[in-house]
Amino acid sequence: MKRMNTKRTQHKGAMHTNKHRIMTLVAMAVISMAASAQCTYKNTAFKNGEFLSYNLYYNWKFVWVKAGSASMYTVQSHYKGKDAFRASLTTRGNNKVDEMFVLRDTLLCYTSLDMAPLYFRKGAREGSRYTVDEVWYNYKNGGVSLNQRRTYKDGTSKSVNNFREDCIYDMLSIFLRARSFNPEGWKKGHVLNIPIADGNSIDPAQLRYRGKSTIKADNNKKYRCLELSYMEMDNGKYKELVRFYVTDDENHIPIRLDMFLRFGSAKAFLTNIKGNRNPITCIVK
Repeated sequence: MKRMNTKRTQHKGAMHTNKHRIMTLVAMAVISMAASAQCTYKNTAFKNGEFLSYNLYYNWKFVWVKAGSASMYTVQSHYKGKDAFRASLTTRGNNKVDEMFVLRDTLLCYTSLDMAPLYFRKGAREGSRYTVDEVWYNYKNGGVSLNQRRTYKDGTSKSVNNFREDCIYDMLSIFLRARSFNPEGWKKGHVLNIPIADGNSIDPAQLRYRGKSTIKADNNKKYRCLELSYMEMDNGKYKELVRFYVTDDENHIPIRLDMFLRFGSAKAFLTNIKGNRNPITCIVK
């Protein structure tokens, strides 16, 4: 009788242990799904095949000169076998401006179809400086793991790993997500705080709403725009890096970008729109 009771006790203990393990695995799965879900957002602003092109201008000794071109292309693609959006932003200076300042930036990102960041790459050549930043995102254990790497001009690189329980973005994926924000009710000065990753760190950043304005693009059309500043923390203070003027409609297409660079400032003015998702309703007659 004692042996039978012992077996029953062992059996009940095993059942309890297995049940506990199953519940733990289920809880971990739910937490992982929740971590991924909280970093998603419904895209209402763009679709597969959107192409935007720009003229670039650079400020040289208080004179604005034609500096080259820029383009942004967004397509539906695949990342690690799953459906994803791929967005690229490329700036190209011309030979004339290269004599004063070399500007070559290429940004690439992959996000899930519901806007969770998956991968980011930025190749930046500004003057004699050249770096490549990369970020890989992995959603698990109730948060997001980031593998980050910065590669330098001489081919050397440094890598860091980070884990955060909040959602992390890069400067391109947050821009894609921000295009679907609903600014109704925003007042001038409204701030969205966002953590931004690059090749070697995660830094506080902000999107700051500055109100509305009318902007003339290089296609000779005028657009009613929302004015937004992208700002990053620098020596304890927020420093403006880019000011966006985006259409005041459901597309939120950038019409003009003011870029505050390490060696001066540049502007980009829209020249063409192809493949927009929604009707453009903010053209000023």
